[in-house]
Amino acid sequence: MSKSLRLSEKWFRRGLWLVSLVFASFLIGLGSTIVGDLPRVEHRLQLDDFIDRRAAEPLRSTIHASEVAERQAARDLEQAELALEGTRQASRAARETFSNWLATRQVTAQTDQDQELIARTRDLDTLKAREDEAEGKAAAQRQIALDARQKREQAEQRLSVLNHQALVRMEAENRRVELRVFGYRLALTLPLLVVAGWLFARKRRSTWWPFVWGFIFFALFAFFVELVPYLPSYGGYVRYVVGIVVTVLVGRYAILALNRYLERQRQAEAQPDTVRRSELSYDTALGRLAKGVCPGCERPTELKSPGIDFCPHCGINLFHGCGACETRKSAFARFCHACGGADVTTTAQATTSSA
Repeated sequence: MSKSLRLSEKWFRRGLWLVSLVFASFLIGLGSTIVGDLPRVEHRLQLDDFIDRRAAEPLRSTIHASEVAERQAARDLEQAELALEGTRQASRAARETFSNWLATRQVTAQTDQDQELIARTRDLDTLKAREDEAEGKAAAQRQIALDARQKREQAEQRLSVLNHQALVRMEAENRRVELRVFGYRLALTLPLLVVAGWLFARKRRSTWWPFVWGFIFFALFAFFVELVPYLPSYGGYVRYVVGIVVTVLVGRYAILALNRYLERQRQAEAQPDTVRRSELSYDTALGRLAKGVCPGCERPTELKSPGIDFCPHCGINLFHGCGACETRKSAFARFCHACGGADVTTTAQATTSSA
């Protein structure tokens, strides 16, 4: 078809297609903004919205208090172990000193040092008592940390059960919210598809076709990008069923359109040559000739062969002699390419067709 158009008309058509795409882009932007805001209609759900708070709050308080007690016990245990290590070192040093002194006394066997032996033994007992006391404090802090940890673990286990139950309820509610949001998308998209289908069937060749095609592109984008990816799955059943339904509808439309086209072609081929040529528009005939097919039946034809003046498939006249110079010319050309004379028959048919 583009080969039969005037140069200016080609550029005008390209500009109109650009207008169509720009119009579609703005519609798509507006539609995406609206669709993107649809989830805001629903309340954003949190896990705390579904948990049993009367049972969960005491458990959370217990966990928090246990963590605080556990951290405090860990700090006190570090201090106790540090003190224990100090008493152990002091006790160890005192025992070594006492052992050395005792060995010296046994060698000298000085009885006047018995009082000192008693005093040193008493000091060792005091250090041992301090070591035992430090060991007891460290053990107490370990016990406090253990009790706090066990209490926290028990509370966490009970809270985990409550969280799991709340998670199940939240997932169920999220599915219902997704279905509602999808319903909003569907309610917005389906009317667009219906309008786009009507425009495609009735208005795609009208004067305002750039806006018609822009709206069609927008509706297709809204369906395949804004709706289809959000189809609920349910194991794939919904998406496959929707795909089957859409395929059947599109296929049915294509089959019916093909049958209607073939029926029109059969009826057209049964009419006289002059009637058929008068029903063909000038641009349509030139466009089909440029593609190397018959303007009447659209079947491939050897148009470059000088011996073919009629279509061998439908019998429509393709070439005839100019009324002024008898030069062989296209039967659809309004003027002779050799002498420039007007073809009275072709001009009259074009006038009738345009009327």
